[in-house]
Amino acid sequence: MGRMLYLCSPKPIDNSLDLTIVATTDKKRKVFVSGCYDLLHSGHVEFFRQASQYGDLYVGIGSDKTIEHLKGHKTMYSEQERLFMVRAIRYVKEAYINQGDGYLDFLPTLDIVRPDCLVVNEDGDREEKRRLCRERGMEYIVLKRVPGEGLQARSSTGLKQSMSQLPTRLDLAGTWIDQPYVSCHAPGWALTISLEPTFEIRERCGLSTSTRNTIRRVWPYQLPDMDPEMLARLVFCLENDPERSDGIVSGAQDAIGICVPGLARHYYNGSYWPEKIEYTCDPALLQWLEDHLCLIPMFPRRPGCSVVEGKDITLAKVKALAAAADSCWNAVQNHDLDGFAAAYRDSFEAQVAMFPAMIQPGVQDYIDRYRAMDGVMAWKMPGAGGGGYLALVCRGRDSFPEGAIPLTIRRSM
Repeated sequence: MGRMLYLCSPKPIDNSLDLTIVATTDKKRKVFVSGCYDLLHSGHVEFFRQASQYGDLYVGIGSDKTIEHLKGHKTMYSEQERLFMVRAIRYVKEAYINQGDGYLDFLPTLDIVRPDCLVVNEDGDREEKRRLCRERGMEYIVLKRVPGEGLQARSSTGLKQSMSQLPTRLDLAGTWIDQPYVSCHAPGWALTISLEPTFEIRERCGLSTSTRNTIRRVWPYQLPDMDPEMLARLVFCLENDPERSDGIVSGAQDAIGICVPGLARHYYNGSYWPEKIEYTCDPALLQWLEDHLCLIPMFPRRPGCSVVEGKDITLAKVKALAAAADSCWNAVQNHDLDGFAAAYRDSFEAQVAMFPAMIQPGVQDYIDRYRAMDGVMAWKMPGAGGGGYLALVCRGRDSFPEGAIPLTIRRSM
């Protein structure tokens, strides 16, 4: 009589993990992998191919509920669609929807499959998984992430970034006025431009990625077609949940800068939401800005950095911030490059005077390097500063420094 081995019987696609006992005379090694596989691509297939060389391949797939909890957004494809697609790959012996939750949601699937080894790629290598394999007597195999022969390297993160049409924002002048503890001293305008995602938008770098990530939870790939001011209100309320435990209220300029196209200015007078919003999508004006603005990548804002530490907000400093924003708006309307550069510098200097911690160690080195270059007329850090990017005003595109990122301003919804 042959040895007994638990194998899956053919059955309709569902979440069940029931197995049928069949007899076999040869026991083949069982290999297990687990992941989301929401945007299934050639990198996943190549990973399955390599893993299947170690034995029969079983795949655990994160449930819709688990992925939404861990990643903060809904899946592109439902768990049943993902199960169908993974099962259709010839390297896969069987696949299941993981019934656990959290980072190790595949534990119940392991109890059913009883694999001989767990295979992960180098991005998924974790000590918790190594420890789990030691406890269960499983082999632990880490594969390098390599594309199939002749194919382009793929990753789910890269695909999502290339698919996402969610804009970001660059603040031009007057920002920090959107916080009531600033505008209570004197009212003023904040100026922002909405940017197309034509470059990799790095986290914690002053381009309002926290607000953008909040939007992604509801609209993962593009903004809905609706009134931009109403959309900005919705995003502001969504990000500033009244149950938020840290007590921080994100400034409205982030939501407005992302949701309102073109060049916008918003007027603050002691409240979180502006009294009025004006914006323009004039093609000649936006082209003029694109011809003179670029970004220089720096280092991300460091963990634990507090740019509000040591703040010194006075009536005179807030008035200087508001005056710089007025001058910046007028210069842009008149295509006055010298006036724009002067107002841009004045706005940044007013910000730093109130929040000196914006200039974290290393920032001044970048400023000194680029302001000495021919054609660079002005500079400031986007957002709250502390690191991220250096935004430059230049004489023209031919004056953009090597490695600078040109900008594309969003013309419409």
